[in-house]
Amino acid sequence: MAWNEPGKNGKDNDPWKQGGRDQGPPDLDEVFRNFGKKFGGIFGGSGGGNQGSSGGGSVSTLLLLVAIVAALVWAFSGFYIIQSSERGVILRFGQFHTEVGDGIHWKPTFIDQVRPVDITNVRSFRTDGFMLTQDQNLVRVTFEVQYRVYDARAYLFSVVNADNSLQEATDAALRFVIGHSLMDDVLTRGREVVRQNTRQELETIITPYRMGLELVDVNFRDARPPEEVRDAFDDAIAAQEDQERFVREAEAYAREIEPRARGQVNRIMQEAEAYRQQVILRAQGEVARFEQLLPQYLAAPQVTRERLYLETMEEVYSNTSKVLIDVSSGNNIMYLPLDQMLKGGAASSSSSSALPVTPPRSLQESQNTAPRQDGIRGTTTRDGRR
Repeated sequence: MAWNEPGKNGKDNDPWKQGGRDQGPPDLDEVFRNFGKKFGGIFGGSGGGNQGSSGGGSVSTLLLLVAIVAALVWAFSGFYIIQSSERGVILRFGQFHTEVGDGIHWKPTFIDQVRPVDITNVRSFRTDGFMLTQDQNLVRVTFEVQYRVYDARAYLFSVVNADNSLQEATDAALRFVIGHSLMDDVLTRGREVVRQNTRQELETIITPYRMGLELVDVNFRDARPPEEVRDAFDDAIAAQEDQERFVREAEAYAREIEPRARGQVNRIMQEAEAYRQQVILRAQGEVARFEQLLPQYLAAPQVTRERLYLETMEEVYSNTSKVLIDVSSGNNIMYLPLDQMLKGGAASSSSSSALPVTPPRSLQESQNTAPRQDGIRGTTTRDGRR
């Protein structure tokens, strides 16, 4: 006999029932019926319906649960976070709607789409390649461009790929500038000019497209000739560096000499100015002296003339060692070489200090001649006194 057939005393031979207690698992239909009784009022049903109505209520309850869970999942899935360095671009049904800043936001899922764009960090890329210069030479140039996004909407929708478009524009601007520059300028002294011209040309290219990008810096990384002629260009670059070094040394020497020369010029000018002032003051003194002598000359002309003559002769003879004697009785002027006499006397005194010194004949004659006050017109000694 099967376990589910009725047994004796009207009891089922159910092995899950022991001692009149039901030890089996709960009936799923009963569970759904209980939920149906609780939520049946929502769907217009009653707890006392037949079995068919109980099955319909269970399905409705299950659908309700699924709808509630789906609503919760949809609601919680709409929350998103925009970082402090980003700007969120909201697309509603694929079309631009608005922009949001940093923080926690909510969007209706499957309706709005958020595309965060970094607008703070600086991005960079490098471009290099062989380029033809104006003098028909090949050089390999490496450039680095640093930029950032300042307009998120323009960055996403103005062009298809703003980053790639900027790289292509940089390559075009660089080739244009290199094509209008000489190879020596690109390799040596004109690199800064090439960098500035490239940045200016790049900004001119990207401005009409409104890409939402801002250039931060453009760096000229490297420029070198092809490997076949690199040794010759290295020598040329070394010579150029030597020339620049010599120029700097000459400028340093000029900066060192110029202040010294200016100091000498100022000193000479000051000395000249002092000499000018001295001459002017001396002339003024002479004028003042002559103005003082004028009344005396008008009062006694002969005495004043002799006085001026004597003062002048005293000043002249005070600077010479020669003595001239004019004797009124003769036609000759006696000359006494006192400088030679003094030198000879010093030499003779060193050889023998006991030997007498014999004066020259002219001096003896002058000593034998008795001076007379009315016969000698003028006698001047070595110190200039009469």
